[in-house]
Amino acid sequence: MIDDGTGLFTIGRLARATGLTVRTIRYWSDEGVLAPVTRSEGGYRLYDAESVARLELIRTLRELGLGLDAVRRVVAGETTIAEVAAAHVAALDVQIRSLKVTRAVLSTVARRGSTAQEMTLMHKLARLSAAERTRIIDDFMEETFGGLDTADPDIRTRMRFAITDLPDDPTPEQVDAWVELAELLQDPGFRARMRRTIEFNAADRGPEVPPGTSLWFMSRLVQLAGEARDQGIDPESPGAEEVLGQLLGNADRADVLERMESATHTELARFRELTALVRGTEPLPSHAEEFAWVVAALRARAAG
Repeated sequence: MIDDGTGLFTIGRLARATGLTVRTIRYWSDEGVLAPVTRSEGGYRLYDAESVARLELIRTLRELGLGLDAVRRVVAGETTIAEVAAAHVAALDVQIRSLKVTRAVLSTVARRGSTAQEMTLMHKLARLSAAERTRIIDDFMEETFGGLDTADPDIRTRMRFAITDLPDDPTPEQVDAWVELAELLQDPGFRARMRRTIEFNAADRGPEVPPGTSLWFMSRLVQLAGEARDQGIDPESPGAEEVLGQLLGNADRADVLERMESATHTELARFRELTALVRGTEPLPSHAEEFAWVVAALRARAAG
């Protein structure tokens, strides 16, 4: 306090009373966070007892990581501490999530012995914002399904559900999978093959075909082909024709073969594996043997 009976503090006295440095108090004052109540005849800034309490509040908010602009609005009564705290929690959540992703990237790099180039790519893709990751997924879905209104909606729903974002606390394996998945989703060749597969699906459907028909067909294929394999029926044998008849009816065999080959490429299998890894679940059964049996049976008849 100055010795004039006013009960006011100079910056030096305020610093001693609060344990803060004169430099810090002067900086906060210059930034408009702690305005002096008046000035002495010599031009020195003076503060009152309320300034001491306000200074303690400012110090607490700063130690919690709030920026000066947010602190200034609280001190000025433009917002409440609760509102600022809620906003800061949201910002901290983003930072924490970012740090967790960084940790997972570094763990992956250490485990794999990645080169500097690989690490840069992994970090870039893993640190994409949620909006950017969503854009990659949405672009893929649009290029795959866009304009194909007759495609089975259940197929679209299942695929969109399968392509998930990184979890909040990803493992190194999930980061690794997401990086590969992001590259795959942006690959023009993969997009073209997936588009072709959905075009085949759309060509099979009309307004009278109920949703889920494609999934029902796949289930039927797995059942019939699985039973044929269990019974030891060779795809090239006459017995295979009966199985195909139950599955396909009068459908054109060559046309079905082309469509099935478009849906059984290795990249699609890898796509399923990666989406499961990112979700942290076991990959769904691919039923590769059953599909291969039907493809082999169809090829045998196309060759004959």
